[in-house]
Amino acid sequence: MSSAAAPEQPTTPAETTLVLRVLTVATFVVILNETIMNNAIPRLMDHFSVPATSAQWLTTSFMLTMAVVIPMTGWIMQRLAVRGTFALAMGLFTLGTTIAAAAPTFGILVAARVVQATGTAVMVPLLMTTLMTLVPVADRGRTMGNLSLVIAVAPAMGPAVSGILLRMGSWRLIFLTVLPIAAVALWLGLRRLPDVGEREDSHLDLPSVALATVGFGGLVYGLSAIGGGGATDGAPAPDPVIDPLLAAGVATVALVGFVLRQRTLVRSGDPLMDLRTLRVRSFAGAFVTMCVGFAGLISSLILLPIHLQDVLGMTTLEAGLLLIPGGLAMGLLGPTIGRLYDRYGARPLVVPGSIGFTLSLALLALLVPTAGQWTILVLHVLLSLSLALLFTPLFTAGLGALPQDLYAHGSALLGSSQQVFGAAGTATSIAVMALVAGSDASTEQLAKGASAAFALLAALGAVTILTCLTVRTPPPEVEDLEDAAVAATR
Repeated sequence: MSSAAAPEQPTTPAETTLVLRVLTVATFVVILNETIMNNAIPRLMDHFSVPATSAQWLTTSFMLTMAVVIPMTGWIMQRLAVRGTFALAMGLFTLGTTIAAAAPTFGILVAARVVQATGTAVMVPLLMTTLMTLVPVADRGRTMGNLSLVIAVAPAMGPAVSGILLRMGSWRLIFLTVLPIAAVALWLGLRRLPDVGEREDSHLDLPSVALATVGFGGLVYGLSAIGGGGATDGAPAPDPVIDPLLAAGVATVALVGFVLRQRTLVRSGDPLMDLRTLRVRSFAGAFVTMCVGFAGLISSLILLPIHLQDVLGMTTLEAGLLLIPGGLAMGLLGPTIGRLYDRYGARPLVVPGSIGFTLSLALLALLVPTAGQWTILVLHVLLSLSLALLFTPLFTAGLGALPQDLYAHGSALLGSSQQVFGAAGTATSIAVMALVAGSDASTEQLAKGASAAFALLAALGAVTILTCLTVRTPPPEVEDLEDAAVAATR
């Protein structure tokens, strides 16, 4: 692997701040876009005269594209550095949003969502890798906490924002509202963003791309299909194009091949995703804890709206508004948690966070059958606060435990695995709920099904109490894998 001349590096805190602000605004827009479509599916079914089984591909295609593209983000960032990667990601997202706003047919709208997802898949790893590269170790917790304010609030706002826009007029308002923000972020980035980062002329291994596509994409597809695609509002699940169990089986074989291929490519210096990151104990502990936490978060965002609407009789907009305080609480606490991390390290935060995460899920399992909307609101806020205690320290400590040349690969591995764990958590939760509730379930049976699903999530949550104990606050500088391995045992 040969290395090109390094681009200009920022020399002042002001330049670093500018880079992070531009990337944060862009990331907010693309994350908001992930959840903003959920409420629009019934409207789109009417507009394009398509059944729910087709309409669900607006969300399924987005998830599949994310799962396929994220494994390649490490290689993309090595090739293009920050400015080039940003231009690619935000350019694709803006293009996809433009096409979606004017889409004359349903097929073109789905294609536009794929283009949007391609840009979205690159933005979060780009933001995290850039933060870890530019921000001094002593300030990373505070900076990551400020960014978590944006990352946590955006998905929570999506359903409520789309509900309001749909009441104002056409579904196209969703894309027309996002488009100018995305265009301004793209223009500002191209005009003001310094070209930081070191370009490396690494080789793109096509067999790895194929194995990652089949592996990550197939697993997300199979698990999502098993879980009903996350369909809500009483809409039927989309008919799977491929048998989901077959897809998941083939994907598992492909992932085994992908892992073996990456181990071989490490010797030549050109792995698509460098899995040596998992040899660092602190990163591995943060990785497992975050994946389980993400599965609990995504599953709760599927289970709670179903319960609020089908059992408690709330509208889609009312259910979306009820879940906003949790997202706001998670985001608003982020800066404080970041400062506490810089002062006290990871363990005093992640241990109570994992306990609160498990407790909130257990309380939901216990109380959901009889709870009203206000009890669910309080428990969702508790769950969100607990995840806030986990995510910011785990991202900071986990990636910080790696040598700098593995930041991009660590971010890509976290992003890909979160998609898989989110799909797995949703599939398992929906399957358990359906099994317990039975067919033609009454509201009482649906409540019992949700209770069983939350009980399973609580049992998984208990695993994080153990895995978070392996996370260590990294030393000021980690030069290579040997340093990382030694630091992880301290």
